[in-house]
Amino acid sequence: MKGRDILKSMVGTTEPAKVEGAAAPLPHRPAGAVRAMNLSLGRLNEEAAAAKVLRETIASGDKVVELDTAGVELSFIQDRIPVDRDSEFENLKRSIEENGQQIPILVRPHPAKPKAYQVAYGHRRLRAMSELGKPVRAIVRNLTDEELILAQAQENGPRVDLSFIERALFARRMDEHGLDRETISKALSVDKPETSRLLQVAEGVPAEIILAIGPAPKIGRPRWLAFAERLRDRSFVAKANAVVASPEFLSFDSNKRFEHAWKTLNAVDKTVAASETISTSKGREVGSLVRGRRGAKLTITSRNFAEFLADEMPTLVARFEASGRETS
Repeated sequence: MKGRDILKSMVGTTEPAKVEGAAAPLPHRPAGAVRAMNLSLGRLNEEAAAAKVLRETIASGDKVVELDTAGVELSFIQDRIPVDRDSEFENLKRSIEENGQQIPILVRPHPAKPKAYQVAYGHRRLRAMSELGKPVRAIVRNLTDEELILAQAQENGPRVDLSFIERALFARRMDEHGLDRETISKALSVDKPETSRLLQVAEGVPAEIILAIGPAPKIGRPRWLAFAERLRDRSFVAKANAVVASPEFLSFDSNKRFEHAWKTLNAVDKTVAASETISTSKGREVGSLVRGRRGAKLTITSRNFAEFLADEMPTLVARFEASGRETS
């Protein structure tokens, strides 16, 4: 049974409630049968989510109230990365303007401010109602920090609409707030190894670079992991900061911003390495030395020279220590 049919049987209406944004164009998806299946599943998930919210509201006896948007703050942990142009939000806002707010948001009384509230889920609906200058329909519940985060993640989870880097940054913010790995994994609906990979990326790439690049929905885990590995060399962090601050970079969309930063760092990496040949006074090549930002690589091509170097290594190390360069 579809979500709208469940809703109809619950409240006894003759017309199913419209879900904000349901008629709006969805983001680009693969063509063909896969795309058609994704579209169908997306609509079912939205309808099911709407039905679930109202079903839980009825079951718990919660009342839907209207709140001034000025008194409602965002969650203490943000999950989305803001973008300059958000077509999905504009579609949602247009749908609410035409059809009204069909699904209430979930809030809790603000833990530190009287007569104020904090959003668990429904951040985009709150923003839309604020921009439209209308009060927002909301369910008010007493929630702990953990309950709020799990409810917040529940809104995004079924639709899997957060990109990899948004989930990584969300995981990092939860970790910094003191939530344990089990709670973070539960909030993101992933296992602990995947949670570790998300945190590895979010800790390896400075937050200001992530925010500058944006959600980059087409860039998945392998490329972000490689990007984080590249930035382990702190000299590349300075290069990346310079890249994301350039006017050219700001003109790209989020996916192209990542591509541009990645290509630029790789191009820099190739120009840094310098190779030199090691030869005897008679011109016989015995090896080569490649210097890079991370160190140097010595390759020995002469077996006799390799044996000689091995014999002389203790003496060379002692001379190195005596030179005072060890701590320089």
